[in-house]
Amino acid sequence: MPLRRKQKMEKKNRKEEQRSASIDSILLSALELFVKNGYRATTVEMIAERAELTKGAVYFYFSSKEAIMLHLLEDAGRIVVGPADAISRKAGHPALGKLVVFLHEQAQIALDHPQHLLLLILMSIEFYGTNTESEVRVRTVYRDLYRCVENIIHQGQSEGTFRTDIRSHELTSIVMAQHDGILIEWYRRPGELDGKSLTRAVRLAICLPTRPTSQPGRRQVSVAA
Repeated sequence: MPLRRKQKMEKKNRKEEQRSASIDSILLSALELFVKNGYRATTVEMIAERAELTKGAVYFYFSSKEAIMLHLLEDAGRIVVGPADAISRKAGHPALGKLVVFLHEQAQIALDHPQHLLLLILMSIEFYGTNTESEVRVRTVYRDLYRCVENIIHQGQSEGTFRTDIRSHELTSIVMAQHDGILIEWYRRPGELDGKSLTRAVRLAICLPTRPTSQPGRRQVSVAA
């Protein structure tokens, strides 16, 4: 390879690496600030200062503060909904097992990506009723997550492992309330709660099926794992 061509390629790669690093820094800084201060109280100047970039550099990569938020919400949706959708679509697996796996996966996401989960929860409140693109994006993420959970609940009702005296829609709301509430409680009381024990307690509280315990010939499903 000619030396000049090699130098041009190396220069192009350095620029791409710098561009990628700048975007990552902007997104991480914005994520932390949005979770800490809220969307309205966070300015582009604050994001730039935290990312150690100029305000102009932020606008070079993102056209507006909302563009940054939309990118973060897209990331959050991919992180949260992707695993849930894969679980709900598994054929040949009982619903009770799917629900346990869902809770386990979401707990792991809370450990690996707590800021993204908190962003969804907090922005679902802050953007409520604003009729903005950000509100639409948040509602879409939650709608998809509710759909995944309700599919599991509906399957469990059909299999006779989940109670049927309450509609699947309401049971889904209970699961999602636990989902969001546990994360907020964990965030509110850092160091006071053991994540694994708390997640196990939630699984036991939600997954206990309302079925007769003395039916002959019927295998009991354990949810304590």
